[in-house]
Amino acid sequence: MGEDGMFEQRRLHQRLGYQWRSWAPVLKVLSVLWMVLALFMALPWVVLLIEGEPDATAFGLSMFIVLSAVALSWLATLKVAIELKPWQMFVLTTFSWVSISGFASLPLVLGAPQLSFTNAVFESVSAITTTGSTILEGIEFLSDGLKLWRGIMQWLGGIGIIVMGIAILPFLKVGGMRLFHTESSDWSDKVMPRTGGIAKATLGVYCGFTLIAMLTYWLGGMALLDAVVHGMTTVATGGFANSDASFGAYGDRPFLLWAASLFMLAGALPFVLYIRVLRGSRLALWRDQQVQGLLLLLLIVILSLTLWRVWLGTPPFEALTHVAFNVISVVTTTGYASDDYSVWGPLAFVAFFYLTFVGGCSGSTSGGMKIFRFQVSTILLRNQLRYLTHSSGVFASRYNNQPLTDEVTRGVVAFSFFFFLTIAGLALGLSLLGLDLVTALSGAATAVANVGPGLGDTIGPSGNFAPLPDAAKWLLCVGMLMGRLEILTVLVLLTPMFWRR
Repeated sequence: MGEDGMFEQRRLHQRLGYQWRSWAPVLKVLSVLWMVLALFMALPWVVLLIEGEPDATAFGLSMFIVLSAVALSWLATLKVAIELKPWQMFVLTTFSWVSISGFASLPLVLGAPQLSFTNAVFESVSAITTTGSTILEGIEFLSDGLKLWRGIMQWLGGIGIIVMGIAILPFLKVGGMRLFHTESSDWSDKVMPRTGGIAKATLGVYCGFTLIAMLTYWLGGMALLDAVVHGMTTVATGGFANSDASFGAYGDRPFLLWAASLFMLAGALPFVLYIRVLRGSRLALWRDQQVQGLLLLLLIVILSLTLWRVWLGTPPFEALTHVAFNVISVVTTTGYASDDYSVWGPLAFVAFFYLTFVGGCSGSTSGGMKIFRFQVSTILLRNQLRYLTHSSGVFASRYNNQPLTDEVTRGVVAFSFFFFLTIAGLALGLSLLGLDLVTALSGAATAVANVGPGLGDTIGPSGNFAPLPDAAKWLLCVGMLMGRLEILTVLVLLTPMFWRR
């Protein structure tokens, strides 16, 4: 081999070494996340072993596969320090949700449902992203372990969403929490001195709400397993239930419907504000402009639709109970249904379609556009109208007592544009696969907004996503992941500029 050949070979080795050093920290963090997933798989595995259910073998094999991946990854990166650069954080954020969804689907493939790979991935992506869409039928007849696993997947996704929204996306200058400029310094750090402290405190609040929800459901008459699963999926605003009828199985128990409404709302409020309340700022929640906007919207919509249903002949308390439950479920992107609201009449049908896009607050477990983006857009529109009238005027834009910087407004405009563009593109793809207009459009919207049920006879509150073709399910998986990761986090990976370092 000549000198030129040896030189090229050295350059190739150096390039490969650089690539490995770049990707190794990402792999090491992924292996830690996979370990956490495997540890939670042990819970339904133990339950199934105690009950002597054959699904225990499926969970045991799934844990073995995941732990093998953990061991190989950890050994390969044993001497690698976990120091992540911004571009690595983008990669880690997307790869973690994709890989965890893949591993989480294993018990659904190997267990009693014996789902196809496509259906299993769809169910796990829907769970981890807390979307709540399902392809399963006869959920009541699943083993206790699989019911528990569906709840655990959504619960893990819920806490992952909060930590990502508070600690990761602001660092990447993506997501709603960037609204506070600086939420990583001027705002969050006043709550707790370090991001790690915020994450631990948030986990404590999240676990506390979950335990209270479980206890409330149990005392309200749910069976223990149902109370545990619904407690996890309510606070995570996920929406998986232990019945094909969703929360409609408890539709004749107003106490449970109102309790669930409160816990869904709790999951849709900023968790950082709960920490501030616990640290002595008693009015932190009520003074927040996001919270005020969300509560006002819910009040207006619930009262309007309740009056509509009463006018159509429904008893007032029954109308209020079911309207409040279903409106809060859709706005918080939980996706429970106590009734088929798509048959409440044309006003309710259109209203619930609009509500699909809203979402809860930034820094919560809910998906959707998030209420603050609508509020910021309203401020920008109001100022633009002022400029048209007084072209030489100077109008300050503030939100939550913080100035609206150019960075924030650019982020809101960019996200909003790509949010609706993603829904439009996804709906077009679904229509090309033969889906009707209502199914395609509401399916795309509910996937990107992480709501759960769509509208219509097929994927509406009384249906599910099983009849859709496999290609449609894969498109919806992409939509669910993009919506959960705030879209821009995924799109930036598709730009050639991102990979030029």
